[in-house]
Amino acid sequence: MPERPEEVTRSPRLGLGLAALGRPGYINLGHASDLERDYDPQVMQSRAFEVLDAAHAGGIRHFDAARSYGLAETFLALWLTARGVGRSDVVVSSKWGYTYTAQWQVQAAQHEVKDHSLAAFERQWPESKALLGAWLRLYLVHSVTPESPLLTDAATLERLVRLRDLGIMPGLSVSGPHQAEVIERALMLTVDGQPVFGAVQATYNLLEQSAGPMLRAAHAAGWSVYVKEALANGRLTARAASLPAELTDLSQQRALTPDALALAFVLVQPFADVVLSGATTPAHLHSNLSAEQVQLGGTETALLAQAAESPQTYWQTRSNLRWN
Repeated sequence: MPERPEEVTRSPRLGLGLAALGRPGYINLGHASDLERDYDPQVMQSRAFEVLDAAHAGGIRHFDAARSYGLAETFLALWLTARGVGRSDVVVSSKWGYTYTAQWQVQAAQHEVKDHSLAAFERQWPESKALLGAWLRLYLVHSVTPESPLLTDAATLERLVRLRDLGIMPGLSVSGPHQAEVIERALMLTVDGQPVFGAVQATYNLLEQSAGPMLRAAHAAGWSVYVKEALANGRLTARAASLPAELTDLSQQRALTPDALALAFVLVQPFADVVLSGATTPAHLHSNLSAEQVQLGGTETALLAQAAESPQTYWQTRSNLRWN
């Protein structure tokens, strides 16, 4: 059975997600400015290398990509090869279930198409394996929601379990206002008495805390828990038009950047094995890394927790973010 990634690489707990580094368009606030609106693939590869170098130098050893993140898997594979990074030195995860369809455009009628069928897995798994097979440790179904056919698709679930024989842990990422429901259902899925999944990647941040109880349950069950969008796609950073009062006040009192404080809130959660930074510049990454040095007391953590929105409000706001 594959090892839990955090048993291989425990510290530090920040990782790097490549959702905003591998494609010209994304919904993060200020994404276009971060890329200086230069979308030449070679330029973007160089930028990705700069952030990956800064992450590695800062101690980050968890790197996350996906088939739908444009050229993220390619950039990551090229960087790992160029830097001579071995499989035992990092924890690499990727995801299948979405196909990138924006054709390297910032604006597109459809940026990605979801398909959780066995046919989609059999098409995308060899693509990920060809690029990242030398390093891959987790392979996740991308953005499972309650209506996903995967949750009742015995043939696909059986195929996913077989990844364990290759030393790769099958997992799932979840999105939307019903993340907790999906995690609860996934925890019960087995094939021949063996759990299907051993890892989950979920959105959890100051504004969206609804998955917390089920993430604790997943962690207690031995799953690896990865937190994504801990900065709410930039809504919890200095570039946001407005910030929760709780975050603003404590940030000023502690003389900390909002992103460091918001990340520290997630890092203090006992279920969070790895918290993914979505930084697209070395400067943003360094600011994110400072969160590992922030010590939050119980009173401060409780204060920040009051910033939570309803899941429906949070996900509706997210769906309205502009691709840029």
